[in-house]
Amino acid sequence: MGNDFIERADKGTSVALLIIDVINKLDFPEADLLKRYTQPMAENIASLKKRAKEHHIPVIYVNDNYGMWRSDLNQLIEKTKESPGKDLVEALMPQEDDYFVVKPKHSGFFSTPLASLLKYLEVNTLILTGVAGNICVLFTANDAYMRDYNIYVPSDCSASNEQEDNEYALRLMENIMEANTEEESKLDLVEIINNAVKERVKTAYEG
Repeated sequence: MGNDFIERADKGTSVALLIIDVINKLDFPEADLLKRYTQPMAENIASLKKRAKEHHIPVIYVNDNYGMWRSDLNQLIEKTKESPGKDLVEALMPQEDDYFVVKPKHSGFFSTPLASLLKYLEVNTLILTGVAGNICVLFTANDAYMRDYNIYVPSDCSASNEQEDNEYALRLMENIMEANTEEESKLDLVEIINNAVKERVKTAYEG
């Protein structure tokens, strides 16, 4: 039965992994504070992304456009090549089959096609990662919660300028938005997929 659910998730895709604002030059005034935490975060996100790919979970990069309205993914990456954020970008470089959504503000949902993309992919469960945990990840989680998505925010897959701020944001997401904040290595992706597909099938049946 479990394998059947995974196959259906591959066709209907009930889970998506969002990687938020990691295509980042890290050249803002307090970037050195954030950079202290980006290497271990990037390693954990990379591990999670690898596992997600193995289970056919689509990966969606949701990234600020930094005011460059005519830019695309390749131009954004090009801008980071000689920047303090180069190592972060190289560790989490988007792949050809990944999706990419440009956002103008903090939330991945605000004035973006993310909701339409998730509907097309039949997603009801989101795994949120990236920076900053207490800003863009938090705002995206809030909007996802208001749209009735199931939310996972692995505690070691986000970073903020201060660890205390990141931990506080995680508590908010867990206590207010009902997010699961277990560490990346503890996430059972097969179970997450199975639960998401069951919910999708149940919703379709009831509808």
